[in-house]
Amino acid sequence: MTALRARCRQPKQLDAGILQAEINSFALRLAAEGKAAKTIRTYTEAVQWFAAAHLIPRTSHARWDQVSGHDVQRWLVHLLTRYSDAYASNQFRALQQFFRWLAEEEQLLDPMARLRAPRVTEKLVPVFTSEELSALAKAWQGRSFGQRRDAAIFAVLTATGIRAGELAGIRYDPLDPRRSDLDLWAREITVRGKGGTARVVRIGHEAARALDRYMRVRSRHGQAWRRELWLGMNNRGPMTANGIYQMISRRGQQAGVDAWTHRFRHHFSHTWLDRGGSEGDLMELNGWSSPQMLRRYGASARSARARRTYDRIMQDRP
Repeated sequence: MTALRARCRQPKQLDAGILQAEINSFALRLAAEGKAAKTIRTYTEAVQWFAAAHLIPRTSHARWDQVSGHDVQRWLVHLLTRYSDAYASNQFRALQQFFRWLAEEEQLLDPMARLRAPRVTEKLVPVFTSEELSALAKAWQGRSFGQRRDAAIFAVLTATGIRAGELAGIRYDPLDPRRSDLDLWAREITVRGKGGTARVVRIGHEAARALDRYMRVRSRHGQAWRRELWLGMNNRGPMTANGIYQMISRRGQQAGVDAWTHRFRHHFSHTWLDRGGSEGDLMELNGWSSPQMLRRYGASARSARARRTYDRIMQDRP
């Protein structure tokens, strides 16, 4: 898993040359649709990579209308031999969005119209064991600024499963509750998901207490005036989503647990469904507009229930 992530983060060839103009127009269309900056970057970089690493060096194409389905298929084979099927599928879908837009915009044939994305092998969602959660909780114990901040982040992630970007975007204003995303009495947090869509998530009493402890030490921070809730160590500015990711990974290593921010999202969703929570409510809490992710987490929850049922039925058999 770690090795694969590192390979996917290697610098890519992104100089699309003469083919860049249409990519710029595609990015403008995505922005007009309210797509998040990260989504726009992901989509456009996929198209740039395809152009720079395949079309320009390996074909004579100088225009997008010269690209065929075979070009895309050859690029896909290249990706599948070097990366996971899930990663190749994501690249495929980004290209699919681009060519669909281009076909509509310029009245062209879509070279990907009859192509199918690589089949992604579904894997059981990795969730934390009770022992792992206990070890992580101990890693955050303490009264220092960093320990209380990290303990609050751990509590919010466990209680809500929100994305790292949503967590980093939480705003706090102790003087004006209307400008704050936190309501500890109601135990609610307003977060902004993909495309800036706001939704409200709930937290438990323990998470509210962890946040309260953090906000007390935060008030003495050199940059307590900032609206971002999570501040850096040694009076540094706000934490980014990547900074939160690195902190979680570092704390996990200290506890001997493989931890990253999205694993908390997996754990929250699995636990919700495993305990009989509504799929519709989970979609609302997670900010999902498609039921695609429900199938993944639903399989994990069904597997856990089946194992428990097996133990109950088979334990008395000779």
